[in-house]
Amino acid sequence: MTPTATYRLQLQPDFPFSAAEAAVPRLADLGVSHLHLSPVLEAVPGSTHGYDVVDHGRVREELGGERGLRALARTAHEHGLGLVLDIVPNHMAAFPRHNRALWEVLREGPASPYARWFDIDWEAGDGRVLLPVLAERLGHELGALQVVGGSLHYGEHEFPLREGTSGLPLPELLDAQWYRLGWWRLARTELNYRRFFTVSELIGIRVEDPEVFAATHAKVLELVRDGVVDGLRIDHPDGLADPEGYLHRLDGATGGCWTVVEKILTRAERLPATWPVAGTTGYDALHRVDGVFTDPAGAAELCDHYRDFTSVAGDRGGFWDATVRRSAYRVVTHELAAEIEALTRLAQRACEADPESRDHAPWALRTALRELLVRVPVYRPYRTGGASVVTAEAALGAKAAFAVAEEAEAVEVIRDLALGRRGGGPDREAFRARFAQTSSALRAKSVEDTAFYRYAPLISANEVGGDPGQPAVSPEEFHAYCTRIARDWPDSATVLSTHDTKRSADLRARVTVLSECPGRWERLLRELAGTAAPDAHLAWVAWQTAFGFGIPHPERLRPALLKAVREAGLHTSWTEPDPQYEQAVGDFVDAGPAGAGPPMDTLAMLARELAPYARANRLGAALVQLTMPGVPELYQGTEHEYLALVDPDNRRPFREAEPDEKTELTRAALRLRRRRPDVFGASGSYAPLEAAGAAAGHCLAFCRSGAAVTVATRLSLRLAEKGGWGDTSLVLPAGRWTDVLAGGRTYRGGVPVPLGGLLADRPVALLERTAG
Repeated sequence: MTPTATYRLQLQPDFPFSAAEAAVPRLADLGVSHLHLSPVLEAVPGSTHGYDVVDHGRVREELGGERGLRALARTAHEHGLGLVLDIVPNHMAAFPRHNRALWEVLREGPASPYARWFDIDWEAGDGRVLLPVLAERLGHELGALQVVGGSLHYGEHEFPLREGTSGLPLPELLDAQWYRLGWWRLARTELNYRRFFTVSELIGIRVEDPEVFAATHAKVLELVRDGVVDGLRIDHPDGLADPEGYLHRLDGATGGCWTVVEKILTRAERLPATWPVAGTTGYDALHRVDGVFTDPAGAAELCDHYRDFTSVAGDRGGFWDATVRRSAYRVVTHELAAEIEALTRLAQRACEADPESRDHAPWALRTALRELLVRVPVYRPYRTGGASVVTAEAALGAKAAFAVAEEAEAVEVIRDLALGRRGGGPDREAFRARFAQTSSALRAKSVEDTAFYRYAPLISANEVGGDPGQPAVSPEEFHAYCTRIARDWPDSATVLSTHDTKRSADLRARVTVLSECPGRWERLLRELAGTAAPDAHLAWVAWQTAFGFGIPHPERLRPALLKAVREAGLHTSWTEPDPQYEQAVGDFVDAGPAGAGPPMDTLAMLARELAPYARANRLGAALVQLTMPGVPELYQGTEHEYLALVDPDNRRPFREAEPDEKTELTRAALRLRRRRPDVFGASGSYAPLEAAGAAAGHCLAFCRSGAAVTVATRLSLRLAEKGGWGDTSLVLPAGRWTDVLAGGRTYRGGVPVPLGGLLADRPVALLERTAG
């Protein structure tokens, strides 16, 4: 069954299945058709997100176990709701104390039946797996290692011992294991297992192996067969060796239940048409919705003010493309050094097996890898269409890193291997898959987790799937996108806020108004300059964050801004922290953006002046997302105004809040969708509507299946500066139309409807054809 709308709940020990069950009646009344649950399989104890799975065969006991999940499903079904599960096929938690499959591998080595589960390069570690868990070098930590009850203990960690080794002296015991305990800093260069991005605590699993797929999906498939689960969200498919092959196997095993993938598409990229899924999780829609409420001219002017104010270098946050490229070089040479070494080893072995490919030096292969990877413009290539991703132009640019033309031929070798052009064989197949997986990790870490924090003219544009270099989307682009989605992926998901967005939709709606008044923002920052910041870049980001957040809350703002400077890596970082700089960041945040004093009073004054225009963005984005093509997802709490920062702030336990005008809008739109599924579903249509008059560009309107019309105000501050709607009008399709947000006010189709009257009480309208 395809949902009409989903509601995402973040399950955790403080919000288990029973709490979700208690919320069912209210969420059913809201108008959604399905609850979307964060991962429910057994995870590391205390986990607040569930993506650190340790046992695929059990439902998490801390949430209430399988009995609790089935009880939730029964209650949901009684209220007309289904369940969608978020599943994690790419990785597991690398905590052997909790992960029994990994425990067995560490105890028995490559001969373990579980060894095939994990992406481990045994040769690279001289037959052992590096476990980078020690706080310092081994010599400093020997006193903290103890053998107790037949296993090795270190702090909260516990490790198995190879048979017959428990009585050995500690140095000999350590050398006799199938694993090597190492200083955590070694992970960057020495790690010999695939991990999730740069998170060594999450180890990659090989679901491309049919036995591994069967073992890791048995419980989920049982829940689908039993009718407990109706749909699936697939986390991070780009981490898999063969995403399409995985999805076909999953589709066959589930019988084709509604499935969406967390595939991050760049602006022009398309979801592969051969994937057997309903679509993406919706970040591509988020970019279009946010973008259509962004003023392109004002955003460009804001960039100029940003560069003048911050004086950042072009490739360290001044210009988007240059910042992305430098960030990619940083990540590929630093954070992903171990992944590059793994690829270099595979490339060497592939070359050695072919006389025509021999004599490429390891340094040349390594350089070719780096230079090609930083030029991949999307997250990764796939088996079909890879040449349009790892392009000949990229290869030409990569060769410029070589002084000797003959040595630059290594680039063609790497490109051919990445595209599967040098024949088959285990090493070549492994290289092709690993190249794509590493490309995905590089894109995520260099763009989402580095460049997004370095380039910050308009922080509302810095979201997954977004394009900060071109944040605005024209109405024509928006309509073209919606027309394509209605035709090709009508059951794809749409989102505005998620557990991964860096700022909630309502916070972004406030910040986006600044694209309509860049001069006012620049003048405000000059006024606030008396509150000294460690650097001007931080001041820009912190004050924009505080403007969007709206309330002085040190306990929430300080961690978010500290995370921002660590991710940016310009003055401090997670692995090379500068305590003095970080203390200065905290002092500045407390004194200014999170303080209660004259600086915040000045900021609050501008926020009050711009509140009507932020409201127009907030309600406009909400209504557009709820009625555009696709299946809208509401993140927990977003049916009312919801202001949240980057995780963990946006993953706090769900709490009900007082209804507001956004709640009324959300309920009306969701109930209309539920009442008229044919209008908004796969068989429905999408048609842009054009206003006429001097202010026509400020109206975004479309009709769904000739039966529902959405009207939203865009760039409302600019509209007010022009004097309002004036004589601008919109001709509705033939028939009689009722505004479901305005107490049943009716309009006649086929004649001009003045927008000044239609939108007199609120900046949006939702019309249903009730006659004609």
